Amino acid sequence: MNKKLQKTLAVAAMVAALGISSGCSNSEIRALAEEAKATADRAAADAGAAKAAADAAAASADEAKRMSSNAQSTANRAAQAASEAQSCCAANTDRIERMFRSSMSK
Repeated sequence: MNKKLQKTLAVAAMVAALGISSGCSNSEIRALAEEAKATADRAAADAGAAKAAADAAAASADEAKRMSSNAQSTANRAAQAASEAQSCCAANTDRIERMFRSSMSK
């Protein structure tokens, strides 16, 4: 947005120079200068709004990254718990099979 402001100010300066060289009255030059200032003020306000939007987007991105990291951590813990449960289930199955075989052999 700074480039836009610089261009606007350059155009305003050229308009003022043109007005002076073409013999415009002082009031016309003032009106042109005020219009150029208003345009520059709008450009500065637009730049400020764009910066605020960019800052908000960066904050949102940081929050999304944090939430994603938390979700990954939770998923990792769930996978670990599932793996432990599967190991326990396999061990119980082995024990039951051994008990069944032992009772059948008696």
